[in-house]
Amino acid sequence: MTQSFDALIVGAGQAGPSLAGRLTAAGMKVALIERHLFGGTCVNTGCTPTKTLVASAYAAHLARRAADYGVIISGAIDVDMKRVKARANAVVANSRNGVEAWLRGMEGLTVMQGQASFESANTLRVGDELFTAPQIFINVGGRARVPEMPGLREVNYLTNTSILAMDSLPRHLVVVGGSYIGLEFAQIYRRFGAAVTVVEKGPRLVAREDEDLSAAIQKILEAEGIEIRTGAECIAFAPHADGVAVRVDCTEGVPEVVGSHVLLAIGRQPNTADLGLDRAGVATDEHGYITVDDQLRTNVPGIWALGDCNGRGAFTHTAYNDFEIVAANLLEGAARRVSDRIPAYALYIDPPLGRVGMTEAQARASGRPLLMGTRPMTKVSRAIEKGETQGLIKILVDAETQRILGAAILGTGGDEAIHGLLDMINADQPYTTLQWAVPIHPTVSELIPTVLGEMQPLTP
Repeated sequence: MTQSFDALIVGAGQAGPSLAGRLTAAGMKVALIERHLFGGTCVNTGCTPTKTLVASAYAAHLARRAADYGVIISGAIDVDMKRVKARANAVVANSRNGVEAWLRGMEGLTVMQGQASFESANTLRVGDELFTAPQIFINVGGRARVPEMPGLREVNYLTNTSILAMDSLPRHLVVVGGSYIGLEFAQIYRRFGAAVTVVEKGPRLVAREDEDLSAAIQKILEAEGIEIRTGAECIAFAPHADGVAVRVDCTEGVPEVVGSHVLLAIGRQPNTADLGLDRAGVATDEHGYITVDDQLRTNVPGIWALGDCNGRGAFTHTAYNDFEIVAANLLEGAARRVSDRIPAYALYIDPPLGRVGMTEAQARASGRPLLMGTRPMTKVSRAIEKGETQGLIKILVDAETQRILGAAILGTGGDEAIHGLLDMINADQPYTTLQWAVPIHPTVSELIPTVLGEMQPLTP
């Protein structure tokens, strides 16, 4: 027997539950299918647990620096990993249970747990049951990518999911991948007390960023005792009496690193392989991401893809914005588009990197006449007073239109202060509007008008 609904939602990540709320509020009969944990990547294996660990690691780091602030702590600073994990688990459980309770109590919504797969373009199978609807929304998220690498199948390794299950401290954690996820875990576990080595195939860390930011990030991590090995062209693995031997084959340094644990942090992939998309005729790209248009519609009428699985954003905030776009277009007659979204994100090492819009390399490639302003965090009063002066502020402007093209704030509060620039870009206002603002002292944000007042032409 087939059950009929007005809409089916596959996945209870960041987009699915909110969409269920809007659709049911509009009087629609909706079913939401979740095969595992409510809340998706962010709540269970992403932002929520990792930022909870970042907070615990920051507390340990600050305690070790207590004397710098005139605070004397007698005895060693110890980290109880079981209590750290218990705290993270409690935060995750509270968030996950809140999402599930909200959904199960939602009027007009049927919640099912199980693996959903397409039988046709308007029908899903969950176990022995069939469900049909004229509108289907896919919000299945993604997971760590584990590519074929020499020797990898012969050793034990961790991903961003399995490392969260650990309640003990690695003796030496080797992080393979020098980008956002890898660097966050590297600093977390170094601050917890582990020896940490980061192995990156490319010539520098976080290659998506400009070279000056990559260098500043590396300097921050190395100052805490993290070993960085870049240019690791031939990464391979082998069992070792002390754990895992990782061949790095770098241009400098020893050719092999032996760690007690290895964390793979080399990208993500979508959870789309088991959805039966071929039976619905839904197109995907070569990496398995569902192909969508500017309004998140797939090539099959009546099917949308939201969140990490569509390859149009890999963040909680972009997944939620996907929901906003779809809901506004369907229920309000709007014409919102993904291409209107201003790219913004953060790297949550400490101090964090807040990023919006174009990098310097991207701005230069656009061929526009440019203005650029920079300031080291050593000249920011708030950073000096906090004793956290690492990093810099960098802002790029179109010299002709006076619009802000992009910015980066690597430093204390950078993930918050960047929003003033994000708001100006969204408001499509000239940078001079923000230049004459009167921000609060002492904050990181107060230096943004100062930087904007010191913009200089960027030479080709």
